[in-house]
Amino acid sequence: MNTKTQRQKLKSLDPDYRNKNFEEVEGNFSEEQAVSEAERCIGCKKPKCVEGCPVKVQIPEFIKRVKQGKIDEAGDIIRQTNYLPSVCGRVCPQEKQCEKNCVLGIKGEAVAIGGLEKYVGDLTSAKIEKAPPSGKKVAIIGSGCAGMSAAADLVKEGHQVTVFEALHALGGVLRYGIPSFRLPREVLDREINLLRELGVEFKTNVIIGKSLTIQDLFEEGYNAVFISSGAGLPKMLDIPGENLNGVYSANEFLTRVNLMNAHRHDTPTPLRIGKKAAVIGGGNTAMDSARVAKRIGFDEVIIIYRRSEAELPARKAEIEHAKEEGIKFLLLHSPLEITGNGKEVEGIKLQVMELGEPDVSGRRKPVAVEGKTVDVELDTVIVALGTNPNPIIQRSAKDDNIELKVNDRGYIITNPETGETSISGVWAGGDIAPSGESTAINAMGAGKKAAASINEYLK
Repeated sequence: MNTKTQRQKLKSLDPDYRNKNFEEVEGNFSEEQAVSEAERCIGCKKPKCVEGCPVKVQIPEFIKRVKQGKIDEAGDIIRQTNYLPSVCGRVCPQEKQCEKNCVLGIKGEAVAIGGLEKYVGDLTSAKIEKAPPSGKKVAIIGSGCAGMSAAADLVKEGHQVTVFEALHALGGVLRYGIPSFRLPREVLDREINLLRELGVEFKTNVIIGKSLTIQDLFEEGYNAVFISSGAGLPKMLDIPGENLNGVYSANEFLTRVNLMNAHRHDTPTPLRIGKKAAVIGGGNTAMDSARVAKRIGFDEVIIIYRRSEAELPARKAEIEHAKEEGIKFLLLHSPLEITGNGKEVEGIKLQVMELGEPDVSGRRKPVAVEGKTVDVELDTVIVALGTNPNPIIQRSAKDDNIELKVNDRGYIITNPETGETSISGVWAGGDIAPSGESTAINAMGAGKKAAASINEYLK
């Protein structure tokens, strides 16, 4: 083992080249790099990295196989608990989860667990044995991380699994929310096709709550239902000027570009591309929105965030990539009003902020500096403040006289250990029933918990 070797870096495309296209920004490890990085792992007897992984990938075990050159075995180990390694290796916030707990990170750099997972995932395929057919049917609502994770675990147990997707393309937020320069579509399609090969059936353009209800699913012979429809209702600023042309939610902006190619002139619903855009927010979605805006032709893109850089919730790598690509940051500013000519956006008025005492999240609370505001000229505003749950499924259940209990914010109430809802035979997980920070791997963890509980229920 070589713990003194520097952490291997993934090679990135030149910023001035990549900020004009949607090619994947970061490459993959070479075999030599992967082995060198794997040799940095000291193989802790009580690996804290595993504790930091929501799906409990046996990290030292798969890294050991990489070190030995046994890549297929490494892939088998990862897929025992994580069916989407190529996805998670690219989009998970490893620095806040597995790598955060790496012992080497105490005095130096953590092992590049995410990079190694991506390397292994791209080079291997699933080899999974299925149990004999159980005769039971499971309906999964939503084809995002939670839904696909649950589908994989349930089909392995011999159950007949059907995934219902409201959109015309599969993948949920992985497809419509994450740009292809972070998650190439061929990678996502490959992971989905592996599920198909396992026997999972997918049905697109089916809106549960409109096309079919939960009651309809039971009447069609499904024995259990897992709701993993995500939280697709955008949060907005609730300030004057928000209804002007040129104001988008990040959800709409990213979906139109990622799913509908709205930035192209030959699309049926083109996007109006201006000269200067502001993105409000500091998370990964804000970084994605800003970097997409730059790529589709905005001359200048700024990220406006009410706290300082130290409090930015986005992944460190995404922040660095955004800066390299020419995205500007206007920190400690908060929107007061979007200004315009009564029809279109012409600017934004911002309140200057300073940091006060920490709030419940542990971050210092932004406080307005009295009497200090600034005006910024621009023609587009993209609001990336997160999402709320879409109430369509909850409302349809109520119409069927089924009580699907929700909290005061509209999220489906579940048993945190099992994902069970107030309706017998119905589970929920992922963003529709959040239990902390919303990430791909956390959603997968929720899907796995629900799948285990559903399997016991069906037995």
